[in-house]
Amino acid sequence: MSQHLEKPESAQLSGAEQTRLALIRASLVLFARHGFDATTTREIAAAAKANVGSIAYHFGGKEGLHAACAQHIVDTIRGIAGDALEGPEAAAGISPEQATMILEGALSRMVSFIVARPEGGEIVQFILRELNRPTAALNTIYLGVFEPVHKRLCAIWSAATGDEPDSERTRLTVFTLVGQIVYFRIGREAVSRRMGWKTIGPAETEAITSVARSNLRAILESRRKENA
Repeated sequence: MSQHLEKPESAQLSGAEQTRLALIRASLVLFARHGFDATTTREIAAAAKANVGSIAYHFGGKEGLHAACAQHIVDTIRGIAGDALEGPEAAAGISPEQATMILEGALSRMVSFIVARPEGGEIVQFILRELNRPTAALNTIYLGVFEPVHKRLCAIWSAATGDEPDSERTRLTVFTLVGQIVYFRIGREAVSRRMGWKTIGPAETEAITSVARSNLRAILESRRKENA
């Protein structure tokens, strides 16, 4: 079973690597906010506190930086996904109990990253922009993360419930499980107001994780009863 891959802390990176990461992080925000065409290299460099020439040095230009943002998203999410990237065929040998544990672990990791970490918000906003106005970056993200992770989660769902892994119902169910977590990021302000939270910190993240797990268990129990 795969282990969760932690990204190196910025303090462990060289100066050049820190500059490269800062440019990507700044670009994620600006490309998501303004789009590719409306974002200038000077704006990116200023936000990253870097020399504008460093964009050409590290990425060859704005197009290369945009592509690097997509690859950064793929690498980041693949590290978080862990067990969800072993391949659908690996799910054939696991028990319903093991499958349930993998699904719960995946949900917990997604909440911790997407809801709690600032970079999670940057990535979600970038992806939302790509989904609304697709570029080549969306192909990189879809083929690198969306499709393989979704297929793997469908296979794990099948192991947990007995449902067919590629059925319409299974595929939609997995989208629903992921979607509920993404909502807590894109609806963060509304959620905080309605819940009376000043921020979404560790305690709030744990509360969201607990409800997401309860939802998962309820759906699993219902499907197992139907398939019994």
